[in-house]
Amino acid sequence: MGIQLKDLMIKKEIDMNYLEGKKVAVDAYNIMYQFLSSIRQYDGTPLMDSDGNITSHLSGLFYRNINLLEAGIKPIFVFDGKPPEFKVTTLDERKERKVIAKEKMENALKHGSFEDARKYAQQVSRLTKEMVEEGKELLEAMGIPVIQAPSEGEAQASYLAKENIVYGVVSQDADCLLFGAPNLIRNLSVTGKRKIPGKNIYVPISPEIIELKQMLKELEITREQLILMGILIGTDFNNGIKGVGPKTALKIVKDYTDLDKIVKLVEEKYDYVFEEDPYKIYDFFINPPLTKEYEIKFKSPNKEKLIEILNEKHDFEEDRIENALAKLSKNIETKAKQKGLFEF
Repeated sequence: MGIQLKDLMIKKEIDMNYLEGKKVAVDAYNIMYQFLSSIRQYDGTPLMDSDGNITSHLSGLFYRNINLLEAGIKPIFVFDGKPPEFKVTTLDERKERKVIAKEKMENALKHGSFEDARKYAQQVSRLTKEMVEEGKELLEAMGIPVIQAPSEGEAQASYLAKENIVYGVVSQDADCLLFGAPNLIRNLSVTGKRKIPGKNIYVPISPEIIELKQMLKELEITREQLILMGILIGTDFNNGIKGVGPKTALKIVKDYTDLDKIVKLVEEKYDYVFEEDPYKIYDFFINPPLTKEYEIKFKSPNKEKLIEILNEKHDFEEDRIENALAKLSKNIETKAKQKGLFEF
């Protein structure tokens, strides 16, 4: 879920051309969950093959990455490793919420309320080990680099961005900013319009960038203070304090820049004790486990392997796969002649 900064984020809308020729690190789990949630049928049922295997994540990974590569964007997918011990509570709470959402979804289907069923179905999405491994296999067949992080994928992705190996991190979560990513790129994996919850109103979705340096300057805080804000509001590793939103958290970290003082304030004013050690969480954002053992090399798509994965195993239409690859190949050749940007 990540830190909820809402209106405090300084967003800049962009189009795909803005990222042409740039490498970007993709928070793989975050984006795959997004595909599982959004690529569904009208009643909330995910896409499936003839054997009942979910294929929403594969559809998203293949067709959306085709669009990115066509636009001259070079994605590098970074996968989560072992979560820190203090994330267990958060993960358990997510499982409980999924159980409740599943019950609501089934009840909505029973009463023919497909819109509600789809809403709850999006909260039920579960990324299995088999889905992750198949996602990696698909990406590698597309010639897209895959990096296995020792712990949090967004921490590793943020490291790549800080080292100027990539331009920015593609994720919907703002936790990347706490890890020090200079540029957070949102909405790159979605297209079209988004329905406002509870209303029959749709708003257009555009890719956007949040620049950490500009945001810190506007808020007049440091990255360390942003981490403290995250601990107060809630991150992937801890729940936030009830009644403390982004604006209140901002005021607190400006008045109390020391974690010791903030912990004391929280205990005295809000009668709250953090369910996880805030010092460990703070240190994790500053010094997360990282790896430098990786290879970033883009390759030509392996057509035979892609047809095997998508068509032979999961019933994707072979013509659609071949047309997408042909379109990609033609587009890359054209851009290479024009600008010399691509080296596959």
